[in-house]
Amino acid sequence: MAVMQEAASLERTSQVVPSGALSTKARQALSVLVVDDEPGIRDFLQRALSKEYGLVETASSAEEAENLRSRCHFDLIISDICLPGDSGVEWLARVADQGGRADVIFMTAFADLDKAIDALRAGASDFILKPFRLEQMLTAVRRCMERRQLARENFVLRRQVDALYSMQGMVGNSPVMQEIGDLIARVAPTPSVVLIEGESGTGKELVANAIHRSSRRGGPFVPVNCGAIAPDLIESELFGHLKGSFTGAQQSRDGLFSYADGGTLFLDEIGEMPLLMQAKLLRALEERQIRPVGGDREIPVNVRVVAATNRNLEQEVAKGCFREDLFYRLNVLRIQVPPLRQRRQDIPLLLHHFSSQMAQSLGLPEIPFTHDDIQSLAGYDWPGNVRELKNMVERCLLLGRLPVDMLCDADSDAGGDSGYPADWPLEAVEKEHILKVLDAAGGNKTQAARQLGVARKTLDRKLQAWAAAADG
Repeated sequence: MAVMQEAASLERTSQVVPSGALSTKARQALSVLVVDDEPGIRDFLQRALSKEYGLVETASSAEEAENLRSRCHFDLIISDICLPGDSGVEWLARVADQGGRADVIFMTAFADLDKAIDALRAGASDFILKPFRLEQMLTAVRRCMERRQLARENFVLRRQVDALYSMQGMVGNSPVMQEIGDLIARVAPTPSVVLIEGESGTGKELVANAIHRSSRRGGPFVPVNCGAIAPDLIESELFGHLKGSFTGAQQSRDGLFSYADGGTLFLDEIGEMPLLMQAKLLRALEERQIRPVGGDREIPVNVRVVAATNRNLEQEVAKGCFREDLFYRLNVLRIQVPPLRQRRQDIPLLLHHFSSQMAQSLGLPEIPFTHDDIQSLAGYDWPGNVRELKNMVERCLLLGRLPVDMLCDADSDAGGDSGYPADWPLEAVEKEHILKVLDAAGGNKTQAARQLGVARKTLDRKLQAWAAAADG
């Protein structure tokens, strides 16, 4: 009777309950499984929870619930303790042993201390007595979801602490960066795998993060450097493990695939991954399921994978250092991030961005870069790419000036072995300099003309004149 009364007032009550800390987008990415042998309870909770959460399924027994759980991931399970067949406590104890990671709210019509203790031992997050008020259940559900989201965010933030001063977005208006921006906008809404290539320090993680932020995924962005994890630990790091599955595994632990559920997993330096692990990663990408170390069942996951490398994976495949089938699985869309020397016109924007960003973080005044400073720095080849430029700006802020040795390095790179002899005529110097800038721009005449400060037509006219003189 209490359930029917609650169901009759469902619309009115659910409108006045506060929405909680999670955003609507985040709540719509979450899923709930309700297990109860009373149809009225199942229908009542499904109607109420479907207003807030993206997926709400119901089951009348532990066996039916297990079938649903084998096909779909659930963030929260609401289960009656007394079920036909296996009890809710017995079933969820097995789920926990198998590496299940859902939060659990138990319901019961009998206030029994022993049952409450058994429920807590089975991993219950909350314990609710029947009959209950709708607001009481919704509050318990939101509390579980928010606690779960907070744990996930804390884990991700701990992994991102090294990126305290990293950019919140990509910076650059060069044609090649505009092209990358167009690719990101096109691919971001899809679930497709993306492979990002580029030298170390070019900003591959920023591109991956931009893909995630531009997507419709409500989960987190979880980065992992495959080359920084010991080969014997990488499987546990990615897929998680069960208690006692190996020496030192004193408790079960979720992997990065689980923490990235509903979001994006960024596998940086994928070329460093051991061959044996590459086969397991390929299976996870194909099946969209993972198996924790020591587990005996597959767990479904909803993760978009973006990989990055500074190696030539085709050459690595030819050498037998990278699996060909995994390469083809990752090679759905490739984004090539250029080195800084091929987009020199972005250097002034990057200098201003890093200076204003880090000055605020360090509590120091910004450093004004003069036109001569920028011209000198633009002549440097930046072997460390954007990361080297960022470190140089931080050094400038700490010293309060542009380091003299940095200017010397830039001047040396611009005019050392490739400088111009003093007896060269001005026309020869002009030609050499223009051709050098054009080569650094990758043959892009528009970009080269902009960097030289001349019109595109002027550059075309000079190149045509030199070509005619060479033919003559």
